[in-house]
Amino acid sequence: MDTLLFSCFAAAYLILFSLALRLFRKRCIVSATLLLPVIAGLVYDNGIIAAGRFIGEGTVLEVLNAARFWLHALFTPLLVLYTWMSLKQAGVSWAQTVWFRWAAIALTAALVLLEFLTEVHGLSLQPRWEYGTLSYTNAEPSNGPPLMVLVVSVVLLAASIVVWRKQGWVWFFIGSLVMIVGSAVQLPVASGAVTNLFELVLIVSLLATARFQGNDQRTEPQTK
Repeated sequence: MDTLLFSCFAAAYLILFSLALRLFRKRCIVSATLLLPVIAGLVYDNGIIAAGRFIGEGTVLEVLNAARFWLHALFTPLLVLYTWMSLKQAGVSWAQTVWFRWAAIALTAALVLLEFLTEVHGLSLQPRWEYGTLSYTNAEPSNGPPLMVLVVSVVLLAASIVVWRKQGWVWFFIGSLVMIVGSAVQLPVASGAVTNLFELVLIVSLLATARFQGNDQRTEPQTK
């Protein structure tokens, strides 16, 4: 069952990737561009998990799964830059200052480095069968979500509240909240793919926010 679910998630992210690419090409919405590598990483992540049982245990699948950790470390922190750009597109004055731009860039770089040092460096993988799927996971997983994920989640939630108050757009906030609550609550469901649904809800809300801001005249940047 999970093989089908992960396959559906991969297909859904492919659709979202094409929509984000269209937003950039037709409307040059920068926040949508920042979502492209994040969505591409999720396509790969879900696709490899879905295909794992067909590839089978061995070096090939182990290498393919190792790339999942690398892409997660490189691309997920880009959501910090997305929050900066969404605030800027919302017309938030302080988000358009030079110091805030460099703060966002510095935090993104710091989170990438943190993830590599704590999760990727010295990574040891072992095969795991779970609900009909085969993947390689960290042999020494950390307790709870990585610090990088926690920081990104808090940044997204904080930015979503500002955008909600500034533009009256609540879906950014709802997507961020669903992601946080869904990751924190252990659902009584016999599936390892259910938590990925919350990621999908978040990405849909972020892409919808980019589209909304592209349509909203109030997203015109203010001069500082």
